[in-house]
Amino acid sequence: MQYDPRQSSSPPSPIEPTGFFTGIQVRPIIAGVVIDTIATIVLVTAYYSLFVAQELGVAEDAFAEYWNSSEGLLTSLLIGSLGTMIGGFYAAHKAKTLEMKHGALVGIGSIIVGLVFQAMESEREVPEWFLALSMVAAIPAGALGGFFAEMFKNAIGGSRSPRTGGLSGRG
Repeated sequence: MQYDPRQSSSPPSPIEPTGFFTGIQVRPIIAGVVIDTIATIVLVTAYYSLFVAQELGVAEDAFAEYWNSSEGLLTSLLIGSLGTMIGGFYAAHKAKTLEMKHGALVGIGSIIVGLVFQAMESEREVPEWFLALSMVAAIPAGALGGFFAEMFKNAIGGSRSPRTGGLSGRG
């Protein structure tokens, strides 16, 4: 009697790669982008009122002058990256899976929101190096937030079960 592989009791499992967007949850990403935007605005306002306004005074010209200086732009970049990291952490924590990917997608959303804000503020001229650097920093900052969310999940005992790689576990 010959063995016919087509007549088995169960079909073989398909060998297909997972897509990039497989397992992505949109709501946590949108919430992460909103939290990123709010956190960045709050952090910039707090930084300016606690550290900069005491030195420069309350004049509006001083506000614009500081944020257009090199020190103000770099501070803005660091605070914006921190806000993106917070948004990426939140999105990854809520998604509970593919944490770094959810965080990186928050970084992409942050780039889009930043470009929209930049287009709305036509009177303020921001240097191209700052725009390029902020776009380059957004995705890694969001992914780092997702990484911290995964570390936090593993630290509190919510680690994943080991994957079997598609094998049934029978020997």
